[in-house]
Amino acid sequence: MTDLPTVLITGASSGIGATYADRFARRGHSLVLVARNKKRLEAVAARLREKTGVEIDLLQADLTNPEDLATVETRLRNDARIGILINNAGGNLPGTFVEQKSDEIARLVALNVTAVLRLASAVAPRFAETGGGAIVNISSVVGLAPELGMSVYGATKAFVTFLSQGLTLELGAKGVHVQAVLPAATRTEIWEHSGVDVNTLSGVMEVDELVDAALVGFDRRETITIPPLPDAGQWDAYEAARQAMLANVRQEHAAARYRTVG
Repeated sequence: MTDLPTVLITGASSGIGATYADRFARRGHSLVLVARNKKRLEAVAARLREKTGVEIDLLQADLTNPEDLATVETRLRNDARIGILINNAGGNLPGTFVEQKSDEIARLVALNVTAVLRLASAVAPRFAETGGGAIVNISSVVGLAPELGMSVYGATKAFVTFLSQGLTLELGAKGVHVQAVLPAATRTEIWEHSGVDVNTLSGVMEVDELVDAALVGFDRRETITIPPLPDAGQWDAYEAARQAMLANVRQEHAAARYRTVG
């Protein structure tokens, strides 16, 4: 038996999620692994059980399916052993906004936004009540950069980052750690699903390096972790500029530049 909290990881059958599973298993944590592909999920679990001997439960779930999502929510609410949620499951669509179909966009929002929100909502009250626990939301630097042309994907990741910052303000004083991890290009299957050959890209980080860096930020209890960003001062300056602007937007009247002249 171990006193370490159980870790529930979504999108755990490959890529970032599977690597998080490996790292937490090596640390001695029991796992609850969630993904759509049962065969691949079982392969990850078998490998980790053999390597580490930790207890691993599997939940086959499509988080865009309301019934499957509700099953994972129930597990988070009721299993007091779960002390860490890794909200990793996510996706992207090929093409530009005008090329993407509305049903596909809705499904992407359901995965990247609704599932992240609902799973955090399922576990946060219990964490706040017990005065501990952690929620890690995998976001993206794309959420900071509309110039990259990934409008819907970037918008979903901007939501995830904002949610993480807001939850930090609400839950941090209650002992709950919330972290948003903002990768840049990382060698995962999301590129194939996006219709992009990852081998044609430059500056692509390997998954192992991304997750190891994210865990350094986790251990430091960072709210925002951007593994590829060399100068943390740039994020600090970004935040300082935002805070400075907030002080100027609380005005009773429209700014002079918007007033009718004559």
